[in-house]
Amino acid sequence: MKLRTLIFTLAAGLALAACSGGYSFTGASIPPEAKTIAVATFPNYASTVNPQLSQTLTEELRNMFASQTSLNVVNGEGDMEVSGSITAYGTRASAISSGDEVAMNRLSITIKVKFVNNVDPNANFEQSFTRYRDYNAQLNFSSVESSLVSEIVTELCEDVFNKSVVNW
Repeated sequence: MKLRTLIFTLAAGLALAACSGGYSFTGASIPPEAKTIAVATFPNYASTVNPQLSQTLTEELRNMFASQTSLNVVNGEGDMEVSGSITAYGTRASAISSGDEVAMNRLSITIKVKFVNNVDPNANFEQSFTRYRDYNAQLNFSSVESSLVSEIVTELCEDVFNKSVVNW
């Protein structure tokens, strides 16, 4: 009985060791050779500019990679590199009431992202991501903007993270 337990323990240990460096509990699949990631500041090229959006987006993306992977976030060049820009930010009507009045408005944010994996160039991509939130048109936009932006930025960062290192 002890021999069977020992064999099982060794097999489980070997299986776990084989996974180290390439997998995290967040589902990220990162080559073991990759140790660093650089996330460049996302400049805001949208026609309507939210002055905090560039910093908010960039910091949240850096924090996501730092907290959900074993990669060290660095300035300059890294084994993996994320760069991009904010290309659209705006509101528009999204629903009309029965009285032909705007019932809901939609805040949309679009970012263009370039991901370079210097360890595995096959994983490189360039893609735009858009997320939005609808809000009651009776509300003053400035009173809901901060919370809407926070929710949208989180989703955009999750999209970039997943496309970069989760391979969904």
